[in-house]
Amino acid sequence: MKIQTKITLLYFLIATAGLILLNASIFYFVSQFNFEDFFKRLEARVRLSSQINLFQNEPSGPFQDIRNRYLEKLDQERDYLIKYNNGNFQKPLPLPQQFYDAIVKKGSARYNVDNEFYAGSFVKSPKGSYIVIVAAQDPYGFKELEQLKRVLVITFLISVILTYVAGKVFSYYTIRPVRAIIKSVRNISANNLHLRLSELKGSDEIAELVHTFNHMLTRLETSFETQNNFVSNASHELRTPLAIITSETELLLGHEGLSDRTKRSGQNILAESEKLEQILTSLLGLAQTGFDGKKQNWQLIRTDELVLTVVDSVKKIDVESSISIDFSALPANEEMLYTEGNINLLRLALSNIVLNACKYSNNEQVVVKLSSENGRIAIVVIDKGIGIPQAELQHVFEPFFRASNTTDFKGHGIGLPLTLNIIRLHKGSIGIRSEEKIGTEMQVLLPVYKKN
Repeated sequence: MKIQTKITLLYFLIATAGLILLNASIFYFVSQFNFEDFFKRLEARVRLSSQINLFQNEPSGPFQDIRNRYLEKLDQERDYLIKYNNGNFQKPLPLPQQFYDAIVKKGSARYNVDNEFYAGSFVKSPKGSYIVIVAAQDPYGFKELEQLKRVLVITFLISVILTYVAGKVFSYYTIRPVRAIIKSVRNISANNLHLRLSELKGSDEIAELVHTFNHMLTRLETSFETQNNFVSNASHELRTPLAIITSETELLLGHEGLSDRTKRSGQNILAESEKLEQILTSLLGLAQTGFDGKKQNWQLIRTDELVLTVVDSVKKIDVESSISIDFSALPANEEMLYTEGNINLLRLALSNIVLNACKYSNNEQVVVKLSSENGRIAIVVIDKGIGIPQAELQHVFEPFFRASNTTDFKGHGIGLPLTLNIIRLHKGSIGIRSEEKIGTEMQVLLPVYKKN
């Protein structure tokens, strides 16, 4: 999930939670205000009912006149006078006992269930102790609350939509500097390490990130220039003395009358010089492929032809090798066999794999399979050799690493790291599966060339 989406969702969730809390608070306080107002109206009628029925001798007294003139009749309004005699009284309404107990102990109480409201008071009068209760319904208050609920729900839904849109806009403008950095960084490679990101004003995290990137690019540029200079100069500086050693040794061996000991020493020097030249060639290739993959001399390569060329060259190098090619899974569409790359580098990479398979299987049959699907070309090399110990598989692509069971075979541990760099250079990957004393299977995946 992208950071912009995360910010939008977080903003949306926080704002939605705030809206829910706000709407719930509005509804709660308005309903409490309505209930409180209606209970006060009932309590006023309780007091009037007490005065009219318990303290006036004439039914048409002043309190009765006030009630008739100034107080509207509530919906389903009813008065109840309950004689209280030392804790004994008859309940005219099926209300909870706690309601009656609260009236007696506290002097007044309230109770409501659904749209039925009850207000009661304990009154001591010349006529004795009474529990006075007034009951009524508040349909208008409930109707107002229902209307308020509908308004709040509609407002909430509209606010949620607006909140999501605001979150999208907010996250877009928040992430925009990061997107600009990503776009700039994508355009920087080993070919143009001199480029830098545009410095931002201020001292916020984005400006600090740009500053850090530019410092990193400076260090990378220095490192690449150093490596590039080494690769450019090492070939001449190292190969020249090596060529002199080789030629002088060959010249020495060409002299007559050399003792057998001198000849053996010269032959050893010559063999080690050739070995050193091979190591030097591999190291320089490893260094060169460690760059960014400059598309120098890149071309369209048909992989089935590449496999045939590699197998043919391996057989010339190792005449005792036994290699079979499996083209049974080739795609019907020939365009699925093309990839883009440097044919010399790919030939070197695949040759290393096939040569290793032949060498470590004591020239038992090696199978090379080719297939293509889902936009990837798969070249699989299978041998029945000594295999690789499971604990050492993770190290096979490290320079100069050799498995513990390869002491009887010549090698320098450079071929596979070089192969991996070449395949990565071509935006491919290598997979390896091996079992000791059973064999090894290596799979090279390369992208199918896509026309623009």
